[in-house]
Amino acid sequence: MSPITSKKTSLDFSIESMGDLIRMRYRRILASFLLLIFSVYPGELGEVTRLAVFDAYTQVSVFVATTLIIFFSLEHFFKIDVGKVMEKGGAWQVPTASCLGALPGCGGAVVVITAFARGNITLGAMVAALIGTMGDAAFLLLAKEPTTYVKIIGISVFAAIICGWLVDKFHRGDLYSSEVKFLGHTVIGKLRNRDNFYMFLVIPGLVLGSMQLMQINIYDLGVIVFVIGLAGAALSVSIWAISPVNAVTASKDHPFTRTAEETSFVTVWVIAAYLAYEYAYAFFGLNLASLADAAWIFIPLLAILVGFVPGCGPQILITTLYLNGIIPFAALIGNAISNDGDALFPAIALTPRMAIIATLYSAIPALIISYIFLFWG
Repeated sequence: MSPITSKKTSLDFSIESMGDLIRMRYRRILASFLLLIFSVYPGELGEVTRLAVFDAYTQVSVFVATTLIIFFSLEHFFKIDVGKVMEKGGAWQVPTASCLGALPGCGGAVVVITAFARGNITLGAMVAALIGTMGDAAFLLLAKEPTTYVKIIGISVFAAIICGWLVDKFHRGDLYSSEVKFLGHTVIGKLRNRDNFYMFLVIPGLVLGSMQLMQINIYDLGVIVFVIGLAGAALSVSIWAISPVNAVTASKDHPFTRTAEETSFVTVWVIAAYLAYEYAYAFFGLNLASLADAAWIFIPLLAILVGFVPGCGPQILITTLYLNGIIPFAALIGNAISNDGDALFPAIALTPRMAIIATLYSAIPALIISYIFLFWG
């Protein structure tokens, strides 16, 4: 067991474990320190940075946290073994897996990946979950354009079910036990003070985010608005910087702990995507819309290829580009179908050969559907 996988139950890390974390996470700590410098820097740089960080938290993070706390609480308190339930589902495995994958975030898809690695479900069900998931980018789209999100999920689930059934018909994909690897989860242990404080900040943050969805100008409500948003974002970045978790939290941890950890991970990537766009526009005069227009026929293909990259960060960037009018809906739907989000990490760790096959299968509907929308949508 690595130094950072200790099941400590104290509310704070000991000096030894904190030292281990600093050695393990020095890149994250350095990135957090640079973000702090940019945020307090005088002039336009600081202003642009603070506003992007604030928007990332109030427009996305609070909705991520709200969804995750519901999902994790149901899993934690009702202790439902989804894999065992799906094993008895027969032909309904594929529709069930696609719906689990379509849940915002990567939690549902990760559950399906684990069930496949345990031999509970077919390869078609695994493919369906990976096609259905949009990863953490779903939270961003859901917060900003809920109608577009519903459209994306509807198309993705339909494509996932059809493709999953076809895969099961022509490629059963027997899983060899020698390929399965153990995926260890870092168990944090007892509920921490920062987890409680994180959930406390989510409540007013959710109110602010909801007001923005209702087109209410929250920027005129006074300095307290920015204090709440920036405090929540700062706590997110600090949790991420010294987090002992690499990809997926352990089901043994408290729902508050899991929500704080996974929301913080999403928050950092959303901040990065927001800053990339704002900096490119404000300081470099980069007109991404013109570049996209010039290479319009290749944009969906590029978005699909980005979807092959493990993790949710690149997918959040694609969604941000769409929301800012840089790329068309065809590119967004292609990326949404091809990307596997964080679910690809446990898939590669547990069953690498089948993970690659499933990812390649997801490219087929992504290409077909994206270019249908590009030419006729």
